[in-house]
Amino acid sequence: MDPNLQLWKSHGQSFLSRLKTWFNLLDPSLLLSSDAEILKAHALLGSREKLNKKDEAAVSLSLSSLHADSGAVLPLIFRPPAFFPISAPLVVASLLFHSGVKPALFWQFLLQGYNAGFNYMNRNTSAEQGKKASLKHLLLIAGTVSYTTFAGALPQIIVNRLRVRSPPLQTFCRSILPIPLSAALAFFNVLTIRNEETETGIQVFDRNGNAVGVSRAAGEKAVWETAQSRAVLFGTTAAVPNLLSLLLQRTRFFQRNSLLVAPCRHISVVLTLCLMVPVSFSLFSPVGTIKREKVEKELLPGAVGEELIYHRGL
Repeated sequence: MDPNLQLWKSHGQSFLSRLKTWFNLLDPSLLLSSDAEILKAHALLGSREKLNKKDEAAVSLSLSSLHADSGAVLPLIFRPPAFFPISAPLVVASLLFHSGVKPALFWQFLLQGYNAGFNYMNRNTSAEQGKKASLKHLLLIAGTVSYTTFAGALPQIIVNRLRVRSPPLQTFCRSILPIPLSAALAFFNVLTIRNEETETGIQVFDRNGNAVGVSRAAGEKAVWETAQSRAVLFGTTAAVPNLLSLLLQRTRFFQRNSLLVAPCRHISVVLTLCLMVPVSFSLFSPVGTIKREKVEKELLPGAVGEELIYHRGL
């Protein structure tokens, strides 16, 4: 088992411990480290049986920059510490109600494309080591980005193309519809981009860290949990600012100072996303568990313990 998986196993026993770990791992300063420094930190962890407080920097650098399956350094923009700085302006722009359809499609394309790339680079690759992305998978990624881009801009398309003038309908399209839509598209993005894990399965280990085979059941559980966490992230990020804006617009102060509503909404988007990124990443442990009776029967003879473990991905 890779040292990173062993570290996550020791760090991810409870939600609060995972949350504390993710607050450390999402530090943007970790992006300043070179590939050589990252690999050196990883090698240091792999050579030691016990870690002390001096190794905390190496732990954070390794967990935030390396893929847990391949051990390869993740591309800079798809590392966890880069997720908030890159996605924050994209989320703010995508939740704006633009004057036309083209700007909405543009910002949705950037957001959905980045999410697809992040989901793909942080997937479980244990069953595809040494394999290149198939044409089918590349077409699936392109189709996912195209579909979610159009669907994400649907509220803007409805108002502009159908020329909706009714205030209640405009409020519904601008403030209510984006909430379930954002959650559903985030869920769908993970489900389709990581579809191969549910078809081919992922590597599972017993309690001693020994590989016992590839399980489709574990792959389905890993993808499902990740999709749920991403739906919570983007659904909440859309819900809090939109509902807050509706409440502010009812107050006398903001009725007199209507220009302040938009800045407050943008700030609340950024603050909500900033809080929800570590929360959503912590909902499920990166090292998931599955009951042995739920995996394929051919894996059971070589398994030790009542539960098997796997890398969930991010």
